[in-house]
Amino acid sequence: MQKIKSLMTRQGLRSPQESVHDLSPIESFRIPSKEELRELCEEPTDPQAQQEIINSIEEVYFSNDSFDIVKYELERLPPVLSLQELEEYRDKLKQQQAAVSKKVAELILEKQPAYVQELERITSLQTGLQLAAVICTNGRRHLNIAKEGFTQTSLGLLANQRKRQLLIGLLKSLRTIKTLQRTDVRLSEMLEEEDYPGAIQLCLECQKAASTFKHYSCISELNSKLQDTLEQIEEQLDVALSKICKNFDISHYTKVQQAYRLLGKTQTAMDQLHMHFTQAIHNTVFQVVLGYVELCAGNTDTKFQKLQYKDLCTHITSDSYIPCLADLCKALWEVMLSYYRTMQWHENHDQDEAAAVSSDGSNVIGTEENSFDRSYVKKKLEHGLSRIWQDVQLKVKTYLLGTDLSNFKYDDFIFVLDVTSRLMQVGEEFCGSKSEVLQESIRKQSVNYFKTYHRTRLEELRMFLENETWELCPVKSSFSILQLHEFKFMEQSRSPSVSPSKQPASAISTTVTLFEQYCNGGNPFEIQADNKDDETEDVLASNGYESDEQEKSAYQEYDSDSDVPEELKRDYVDEQTGDAPAKSVSRETLRSRKRSDYNLNKVNAPILTNTTLNVIRLVGKYMQMMNILKPIAFDVIHFMSQLFDYYLYAVYTFFGRNDMYESTGLSSSRLRTTLSRIQESLIDLEVSTDPAGTLTAAEERKEKVPSPHLSHLVVLTSGNLLYGLAERVVATESLVFLAEQFEFLQPHLDAVMPAAKKPFLQQFYSQTVSTASELRKPVYWIVAAKAIDYEQMLLLMANVKWDVKEIMSQHNIYVDALLKEFEEFNRRLNEVSKRVRIPLPVSNILWEHCIRLANRTLVEGYANVKKCSNEGRALMQLDFQQFLMKLEKLTDIRPIPDKEFVETYIKAYYLTENDMECWIKEHREYSTKQLTNLVNVCLGSHINKKARQKLLAAIDDIDRPKR
Repeated sequence: MQKIKSLMTRQGLRSPQESVHDLSPIESFRIPSKEELRELCEEPTDPQAQQEIINSIEEVYFSNDSFDIVKYELERLPPVLSLQELEEYRDKLKQQQAAVSKKVAELILEKQPAYVQELERITSLQTGLQLAAVICTNGRRHLNIAKEGFTQTSLGLLANQRKRQLLIGLLKSLRTIKTLQRTDVRLSEMLEEEDYPGAIQLCLECQKAASTFKHYSCISELNSKLQDTLEQIEEQLDVALSKICKNFDISHYTKVQQAYRLLGKTQTAMDQLHMHFTQAIHNTVFQVVLGYVELCAGNTDTKFQKLQYKDLCTHITSDSYIPCLADLCKALWEVMLSYYRTMQWHENHDQDEAAAVSSDGSNVIGTEENSFDRSYVKKKLEHGLSRIWQDVQLKVKTYLLGTDLSNFKYDDFIFVLDVTSRLMQVGEEFCGSKSEVLQESIRKQSVNYFKTYHRTRLEELRMFLENETWELCPVKSSFSILQLHEFKFMEQSRSPSVSPSKQPASAISTTVTLFEQYCNGGNPFEIQADNKDDETEDVLASNGYESDEQEKSAYQEYDSDSDVPEELKRDYVDEQTGDAPAKSVSRETLRSRKRSDYNLNKVNAPILTNTTLNVIRLVGKYMQMMNILKPIAFDVIHFMSQLFDYYLYAVYTFFGRNDMYESTGLSSSRLRTTLSRIQESLIDLEVSTDPAGTLTAAEERKEKVPSPHLSHLVVLTSGNLLYGLAERVVATESLVFLAEQFEFLQPHLDAVMPAAKKPFLQQFYSQTVSTASELRKPVYWIVAAKAIDYEQMLLLMANVKWDVKEIMSQHNIYVDALLKEFEEFNRRLNEVSKRVRIPLPVSNILWEHCIRLANRTLVEGYANVKKCSNEGRALMQLDFQQFLMKLEKLTDIRPIPDKEFVETYIKAYYLTENDMECWIKEHREYSTKQLTNLVNVCLGSHINKKARQKLLAAIDDIDRPKR
């Protein structure tokens, strides 16, 4: 303890931190000696008490090394110092210091062996370092000796040898560089020869060699030059690729594809190819249209080149429209054919490559890359089909809608439709497209054109009808509308090997597509142009007759016994110019030329007129247009129905409308409804346009046609000719024939009519076409009403005395007079039949009308009788039986029409009062006058005045609802 105190005294009264900093390095590691430590440890202590003393030390003494113990204790001194307390506190601190010192001594003794061991290691390390210093000194000395032992001459030889080797390598590099610098000349030659794969191969090899010598400064310039050359090759390669779009060449395209494969840009090439095809379509159509516009303009003004394609199309003239369309389709065909052949090349190339891979599958990685490229190219080409066709459609659509086609000739417009139809066929074979864009554009033009065309045709039909003399047009008994050129397309449509468009002379199976057919040369649109220029051929073999010889041959194909009459070839509208016939053929000429034909074909030759044939041919043209362009089927059929409607209305107006003789009972309600509909929807009854009328009314009038007027050459007042019976027969029977042709065409119309519009077609046939035969009754009724002198018969009946007292055995003279009228009617009917074949239904209707009118005249005559006895009634029956007996010899009609009408009226005289009242209520077919006279005549015989009043009241009740 004393030794520790002395140590503290020797160090002075400083803080432990300062004492530590003042120690030398050796002193800082000095520890108390073993004897000092042993003395500290040998002092008797109580471990527990010792631990309690250590625990009683304040925490602040253990805080950190910067803690100042002296300052801390001095600051804790009380203001008033007490010696005793200080001593006590000092003793406490000494005890704590002693306890800590002893604890420290114990810890030091515990770690003493480790310390000694570490100190020995330090000493050994010091010895090793000294030995290393000696070795380094010796090594330096030996190196100096070695340096002095080798001369500079030997090392110089080695250096020169090394330099020689380097110079030899440099010479080889310089020669290679010189060769590289001369390759640009060879590359230019190869590009001129279009050897793109060889040029790229050479350029890539040069680049690879240049990369080996990139440490030379001159190589950087050469490398840049080679890179520019490669880019130039790619540009020329792109130009070569663009040439494929208009004229595909297998060897040329093979070189291009090999070049792109060397560049590793197969996919990029395909993207570029599609871009070039799109550009080719645009440039092609623009140049074609521009050429025609500048040609028609007749000057060298360059303003057209600055126009957009859409605006350029509006400058196409009508004369150049069709040749421009043909050239446009030809050019677009070449583009699509190139695309088709491009796809073929890739298909064949892929098959060859796949076969080569299957035989040698060594390079698996390269094979996978090629397979991926082939798959990409295939998908790209397949997707490009619809894209290319869409571009073609849009370009052609713009051209089609750029010009108003409403004033085109029919044949020209049909040619436009046929070219467009052929183009849509190309589109369907090209990518399976239905060409909705083209269909919609041609539909708009067709509807627009067809409205104008139909309006003109209706006006021509009105002119024909007003100039029609209703003479029989002699045709062969085997005549069929299929013999007309306008209906040839129907025969072609039955044969699957013939398309709607005119095919070349050699029949081509439908299994061969247009691309396969024209893959190695030719153009499907060249045939169209040839046919258009060929005057002896029709566009669709169904456009009508271009000359008399053609029309003549149409009939001679089926019946060549005799020449077709001149009238048949001449009395038509010129379908190229739209001109009307100069003059109708005279009746006498027609008679003289057709007698032999009438004798040959009297039994079953169709009855029709020139106008009828004109309507049929118009129907053929309409169907031809509808066959080419089915989307406008409804509009075409609607216009066709108007042709029939107008013909029906004209026949009715000319021959069936007569207020004096027409009876409402003759025309069926369906016929009256049809005629009323036609008059409201189609006939323009206004004389002049009201200037104050609305625009809507003016538009509606444009859709209507003025009512036709009968030609003054047609005489309907001659009794000898039975009041125009021949003309009436020709008119009505030609209408019936026209209706039969419409019936024949119904399946064809139904096949193309949209499902939503089929009710219109069904209604047209059920309400209009089927009523044609019903027009016979009102037309022939007028003849029947005038052919027999019914008024004279009434006068003769009025002179007969009916209140006779004896039963007569001789009939009255009015019966003979009436029979003479019928005999004369029969004679005149036979005379008319020599001019015009009168079909059995017409003959029956005429006889039925005459007999019916005669019977009703008899009833009217009997109703005029003032007085009549039972014997007089018997005389009436005798007269009527005589009339029937003679009449049955003149006609084959059975039963006799209205026979019961007369007999029932005569027998009613014998009825009792009650029976007559029931009879009156049941028989309302008699007039009020006829019933009243019956009652008045019976007065005094078996009916009294009271019964008479009752019966007259019953008659009045029946007549009241009619008023």
